[in-house]
Amino acid sequence: MSTENEGTAVPPAPSAPPVPVDAPAAPAPQGQPPQGQAPQGQAPQGQGPYAQDSQGQPAHGQGVPGDAAHHGVSSSAPDPSWPPPPPPASPSYGDGGSGSGGGWGSSYQQPAPKSGRGRGGLVAAILVAALAAGGLGGGLGYTLAKNNDENTGSTTVSASTSGGDVKRDPGTVAGVAAKALPSTVTIEAESNSGEGGTGTGFVFDKQGHIVTNNHVVAGAVDGGKLTATFPSGKKYDAEVVGHAQGYDVAVIKLKNAPGDLKPLTLGDSDKVAVGDATIAIGAPFGLSDTVTTGIISAKNRPVASSDGTGSQASYMSALQTDASINPGNSGGPLLDAQGNVIGINSAIQSTGNGGFGTGQSGSIGLGFAIPINQAEYVAQELIKTGKPVYAKIGASVSLDDSSDGAQITDQGTTPVEPGGPAAEAGLKPGDVITKLDDRVIDSGPTLIGEIWTHKPGDKVTITYERGGKEHTVELTLGSRVGDN
Repeated sequence: MSTENEGTAVPPAPSAPPVPVDAPAAPAPQGQPPQGQAPQGQAPQGQGPYAQDSQGQPAHGQGVPGDAAHHGVSSSAPDPSWPPPPPPASPSYGDGGSGSGGGWGSSYQQPAPKSGRGRGGLVAAILVAALAAGGLGGGLGYTLAKNNDENTGSTTVSASTSGGDVKRDPGTVAGVAAKALPSTVTIEAESNSGEGGTGTGFVFDKQGHIVTNNHVVAGAVDGGKLTATFPSGKKYDAEVVGHAQGYDVAVIKLKNAPGDLKPLTLGDSDKVAVGDATIAIGAPFGLSDTVTTGIISAKNRPVASSDGTGSQASYMSALQTDASINPGNSGGPLLDAQGNVIGINSAIQSTGNGGFGTGQSGSIGLGFAIPINQAEYVAQELIKTGKPVYAKIGASVSLDDSSDGAQITDQGTTPVEPGGPAAEAGLKPGDVITKLDDRVIDSGPTLIGEIWTHKPGDKVTITYERGGKEHTVELTLGSRVGDN
């Protein structure tokens, strides 16, 4: 699962077809090119405001446009429908968006651009022509409407208020966003080496505690710099109170926290149902205060993710949502339709790590959130002691890919902890755990994620196989303090 703030270039769109050639236009005044045609020796810029970057070079991922009118041929002035609709976007599968190869029919080969200075000549002419056409159309429209009003009377009804004055009910997405946004922050974390990233968090209590992901603040744990910025623009320095790498949960605290903080209401993730509406708030690719919507796509989804530092993975029994989540959404709240926090957005499956044939990274509708019932318990422990507390069965399981269950490994000096819960229940190396309560266990990571949804002291029922026979035993979960 991707938890990194990474991205790749957008694949280039295929070039636009040449401008249709009409009857020769009337000769232009001496020294000026005909309207819609570039002066000799000048090549047009690409169409649209995003064809070039700020340095005037072709934007990353964009094809270099060719001539819009061939040498020696004059094109007529564009009609009011100019510019024509853009061509279909190139496929992102198979060739990675390179534009080579077939699959969508034969591609148009754009002529090579002419060399020379003053590339903006034709674009300026085209834009002026387009604006003129738009002005002409608008003028005709106004004249016709005016005449129609004078002749038959208008039937148009104008709104008495603008959209900004409309009252939005609390249950609407706009109502939920308006209430929740002031209690979310964009977190900027910077390590001692100057490396940093952007994530999200939300107000947990009135004392200034902010809940987020561990991987958002991991780089700033040892003497780094943290800031939290509210949608109002107010920025506060912050410090890490505690972080749980295994849970991927962290708590930071605002320095000089304001007295008017409004904590978000925490919901009950155990009562969430597949199909329930979801609202995600975050800063995807640094775009702060972004709101997206979707549904709960699945529950209890086993997910293992890494913070990208090479340390141990995090495990969760996650809520899956199709709300658009991208790098930078990490740590932000996943809300229900009433605005209650039901999860912490933490990981995504993307084409960059999903084997879809491209290197792109970003939302494909597979986002995963830590259930808030688990995150709330972890956050409270971090605030109390600064250290996470994990439930455990006292046995080491294989982390290899499997679909048959979680096998207690026979490697190491103590695969089953003497006197621990597993040993007390009679579990031995080689046993394969297939269920924890009513949850099917298909691998070691799945078992770990399910155990960590419980608290130390909880009683659970373990179903396991030994020698081809199935056994069931009840045990009480033990505890482990810290990530080491």
